[in-house]
Amino acid sequence: MKNMKKVISTLLCAALAAATMTGCGSSQSRLDKIKESGKLVLATSPDFAPLEFENISSGETEYVGCDIELAKYIAEKLGVELEIQAMDFSAVQAAITSGQADIAIAGFAKTPEREESMGLTTPFGMDDEDNGQGLLVPADKASEYTSAEDFSGKTVGAQNGSLQQNLVTSQLPEDVNVEPIGSLNDGVLMLQTGKIDALASDGSNAKLLMENYDDIALCDFMFEWESEGNVAAVKKGEDELLEAVNEIIEEVNEQGLYLEWKAEATELAKSLGIEANE
Repeated sequence: MKNMKKVISTLLCAALAAATMTGCGSSQSRLDKIKESGKLVLATSPDFAPLEFENISSGETEYVGCDIELAKYIAEKLGVELEIQAMDFSAVQAAITSGQADIAIAGFAKTPEREESMGLTTPFGMDDEDNGQGLLVPADKASEYTSAEDFSGKTVGAQNGSLQQNLVTSQLPEDVNVEPIGSLNDGVLMLQTGKIDALASDGSNAKLLMENYDDIALCDFMFEWESEGNVAAVKKGEDELLEAVNEIIEEVNEQGLYLEWKAEATELAKSLGIEANE
């Protein structure tokens, strides 16, 4: 009987030890899981040249741009492969908070709302020319919009969850109707067909779009905004991953790599017939 009790006791200890080990495994950090899987999953919205856009010149879709180069560099430094998941901008943040992706790089500006729901990295690209945040309108109506009040009662398009959406809701009159859009190209089409009266956009991207579409223009009114560079995002609480990515981004900033990648991406965009701001 004593031997039987000893056997049972031993089995229970073994089971407890196994459960403990399993528990430890389930509490692996995101960084450990990335290294174990051998891949870093990136969420991005490839409609924002020269940051992230599509190159289909070879007959296959390739995701390119300075943000993509940054993601490749981060993956290389972590010793893993990069897996790119392309999606609408509105889905990028959800991909991080839900754990679908490991990191998001998609022209993210640092905002209080994003800081609450995600872990944000050290800014990068701070030396880029800041073209501000503004609104595209039909070219023949550009002179009609010189102040925030001129948008009263109008319908303004903005990408869902974007900095531009926040600026529209916080700096334009309360009676403005905010229309969510999937991509800036969708927004331009809606602007051209009269479904929206204005389209909120980063100033640099707005200038790019104006070069491609001569029937739209930036109005004189600009949002109050001072750029601090863009950031990448990881799931909230994944401090080990955030620290590792920050170390890599600091290296990128010190060497001026991001601006080099942006210059190269700009030239590539132009060669593909996609005008990009330098």
